[in-house]
Amino acid sequence: MQNLLITGGAGFIGSNFVRLMLETHPDYHLTVFDKLTYAGNLDNLRDVAGHPHYAFVHGDIGDATLVEETLRSRQIDTIVNFAAETHVDRSIEEPGSFIMTDVYGTYVLLEATRKLGLERMLQVSTDEVYGTVPEGSSTEQDNYAPRSPYSASKAGGELMCHAYFETFHTPVVITRGSNNYGPFQYPEKLIPLFITNLLDGKPVPVYGDGLNVRDWIYVLDHCSGIAKVLHDGILGEAYNVGGGQEKPNIEITHLLLALTERGPDMITYVADRPGHDRRYSLDTSKLRSLGWAPAHSFEDAMRETVQWYRDNRWWWEKIKSGAYSEYYQRMYGQREVLNQS
Repeated sequence: MQNLLITGGAGFIGSNFVRLMLETHPDYHLTVFDKLTYAGNLDNLRDVAGHPHYAFVHGDIGDATLVEETLRSRQIDTIVNFAAETHVDRSIEEPGSFIMTDVYGTYVLLEATRKLGLERMLQVSTDEVYGTVPEGSSTEQDNYAPRSPYSASKAGGELMCHAYFETFHTPVVITRGSNNYGPFQYPEKLIPLFITNLLDGKPVPVYGDGLNVRDWIYVLDHCSGIAKVLHDGILGEAYNVGGGQEKPNIEITHLLLALTERGPDMITYVADRPGHDRRYSLDTSKLRSLGWAPAHSFEDAMRETVQWYRDNRWWWEKIKSGAYSEYYQRMYGQREVLNQS
């Protein structure tokens, strides 16, 4: 493992993974391959742009010709696939693009891995493939039960991985991450959306009663979990990567109010989205058996995250204009406002 292709490496989790790998494995050569859609942003990698072991290729993982050309020309031996459409609300609006990237794009990478005899491919997936978890915690042996076009597309990508491993012995491993937060997260997701709104003195839209529960993990802990599976995971296996911090959305909201010194009057309860899973929870004992554990406390990491957005308005203010403003209006402008309580 020497020359890695990081697909989707200009996105939130991918860019944090690139930085981690350059710091912890200085002998590796990393090529970021990214389509630069709305959530892919070279500003996310501005601090490593001149690094001698970093290169960037603008491309779509659905373009089989360009993928193969890049793998050959860069002498790639390993793929880490972060490239995905990821936002549930957008998948409800436009499911087709999720199928093309998350399923077909995964197939293209698997086929290239098989054809060129690469050493390993890691598929970055999500806990949402398990669907809602009323009680207990999801293990890697649990069945798929996706309930949104996004989670269904990620499950579809995983099934392609399993099929290629069983049929062609393609060397693939899978990680299923819980909800991430941290620097460089596109502000359509709950935590960066709420932080940036509150920093600007704008209200925050809480879906339904705010009691939907997520297992939260700091992005650098997620990235270290992915790195552990990349190096030590058993081929053909999946590994849950969770922070063990289950919090209802309304608790997250009140914490962010406190960290930004805003009051509860900034909360606007709005009609819930269709198919909104009530709870996610991951059993991470399989990954922990490899020697991994989260390194950041929830409270400290949340405080650092808020401070990062305070200090980096240059990054998010230009994002929250233009097309983002139109999207925000579509998502929340016409949504029914519920009685606040």
